[in-house]
Amino acid sequence: MATAAPYRIVVAGGGTAGWMTAAALIRFLGPGFTVTLVESDAIGTVGVGEATIPQIRMFNASLGIDEDAFVAATQATYKLAIEFAGWTRGGRYMHAFGDVGRDNGLLAFRHTWLRGVAEGVAEPLAAYALNNVAALANRMQRGPARTARVLPEMPYAFHFDAGLYARFLRDYAETRGVVRHEGRIEAVARAGEAGDVQALHLDGDRRIDGDLFLDCTGFHARLIGEAMGVAYRDWSHWLPCDRALAVPSARARDFTPYTRATAHGAGWQWRIPLQHRTGNGIVYSSRHLSDDAAAATLLAGLDEPALGEPRPIRFRAGRREAAWAGNVIAIGLASGFLEPLESTSIHLIQSAVERVLKLLPGRRPPAALRDAYNAQTVQEIERIRDFILLHYAANDRDEPFWRERREAPLPDGLAEKIALWRESGDIVRDEGDLFGEVAWLQVLAGQGITARGYHPVAAQPPRAQIAEYLDLLAKLNAREVAQMPSHEEFVRAHGAADTEIAA
Repeated sequence: MATAAPYRIVVAGGGTAGWMTAAALIRFLGPGFTVTLVESDAIGTVGVGEATIPQIRMFNASLGIDEDAFVAATQATYKLAIEFAGWTRGGRYMHAFGDVGRDNGLLAFRHTWLRGVAEGVAEPLAAYALNNVAALANRMQRGPARTARVLPEMPYAFHFDAGLYARFLRDYAETRGVVRHEGRIEAVARAGEAGDVQALHLDGDRRIDGDLFLDCTGFHARLIGEAMGVAYRDWSHWLPCDRALAVPSARARDFTPYTRATAHGAGWQWRIPLQHRTGNGIVYSSRHLSDDAAAATLLAGLDEPALGEPRPIRFRAGRREAAWAGNVIAIGLASGFLEPLESTSIHLIQSAVERVLKLLPGRRPPAALRDAYNAQTVQEIERIRDFILLHYAANDRDEPFWRERREAPLPDGLAEKIALWRESGDIVRDEGDLFGEVAWLQVLAGQGITARGYHPVAAQPPRAQIAEYLDLLAKLNAREVAQMPSHEEFVRAHGAADTEIAA
């Protein structure tokens, strides 16, 4: 009896997207599959996705990766939050990972806090988020709280060197059987003008055949866009920033456990501290800011000297009309792009890979499978888009760029969510929304959107009882943070790669 030929999966493109995809496939697929990756060292990668969200820990853990070894290999630091500076005239706030306060039975904490604000007995929301308090104190820990059982464990993510992460995953994947081919894709062979992809033709007259092709070729979208002809849905009317400049600077003397996003006259600037350097970049609208002015703004905002010249990146916010067409599935930048304001770029790669594994097709995938994959992809990226839009829409800055963002129409779902918060202090999480209610709470409050009401149950306890409850929560957080090691001490103990840090 003849044995069926292996199901051949070809990953087109390397970088973070390609090697995350290849590593996960080779880890979870059985002997009936082969995984081949094609990339060219001559083609650069965007490589600025250095900040992540806590889901990256689940991805690494699913591969069996030791966390301390990963931190050392990728020159990583830990991340508890994202700080937003200058997005309103009110100053700065954080979107911290994890819980904010404690719910009172079925009553969400936000209603108790809103009641406390109305009564004049509440501190700023940050005091009730353990991650926020720890981030501002430049401290870090992992595992259960040490001083009070009622406190949550702190969720965290990482800042890491994306190039080193791709190299780390390449070693992982090749050791387990992924076959890599170095070379440029010269042509894509299809079964007729409208058929599935059959093979990739590489330079040197080489041919790579496959059954399923995963397009990780970045903005070029060589398979999903060029070969399959899937159109791109442009969201620049909502998110008009279309350029970025990226530059590394010397290692910060004080590398903080949070990413910083600082607003400027026509966009924002990022700061991501690693063990060996700091990642910096500026995102801007070319209609409102020249490239030279953007470079000057970026370099003027560095903590330490630049280690090179700013590298330009051009993009359009949006998504492919379909992430899966025929036997091609686009992953990463090939499927769409959202500016990395909430550090979601690497997560979108991760979630796409998870969907591929859950919905992995046979040689003749039914249309319903593609439809389900595409619907889930659209739902996820549109919810993230709305969350990013919230930062822009709720601003009180005076520059033309910011006035335009404030006055621009919003997607219906986002407008409804803001209206619900304003009227009642309620937040309803949509299906497929990556961000939970406490994430929306922190940005809504941080951007200065005032809720005019709160749940009537929250109005029943006496003012003194509300004050005592809120005061206790704030003191518990402060006490827990006081016994934590500094972020640098924690890195030194759990994965320092740099001899200066490890000493």
